[in-house]
Amino acid sequence: MSGAYLTVEPLTKEAFEPFGEVIGPDPSSMRLINGGTTERYHALFTPEAAGEDARIIVSLFRGQPRKFPYILDMMERHPLGSQSFSPLSGRPFLVAVAPDVNGKPDRPRVFLAKGGQGVNYRRGTWHHPLMALGDASDFLVVDREGPGSNLEEYFYDERFIIEGPFAL
Repeated sequence: MSGAYLTVEPLTKEAFEPFGEVIGPDPSSMRLINGGTTERYHALFTPEAAGEDARIIVSLFRGQPRKFPYILDMMERHPLGSQSFSPLSGRPFLVAVAPDVNGKPDRPRVFLAKGGQGVNYRRGTWHHPLMALGDASDFLVVDREGPGSNLEEYFYDERFIIEGPFAL
């Protein structure tokens, strides 16, 4: 298979910081509520929505599993708002992002998110569409709805290859 191979990295707060926020229980944000019977992990991410009459919406996405090796040849971004993915099925998934260079995505980075981790892509962050692993998986998605075009797509001239399987 021809193309540039991509390394899959663990999803950590520090490694993902240039692209957005990792969503998951953060001990530093934990507060006990409801008489000490519930742990609240407070303000795990901050959704963004630009534009008059824009609003934050919550949706359910059901992702079909990808087959590997996988050819990554496109990225998308949302210039008017952030977009978060929080897994409901408890399964790991892949997160592919790329820094912006002159309005185009650069070489992608790929992260393996554990079943309890989600991500919030910052507004304007180049990312690949949802990549479920193993079985169909449900995700709670928070993003922007409103006037204006909030989707840009870019198709690479080069093919990037993600090998599998992954230690799930």
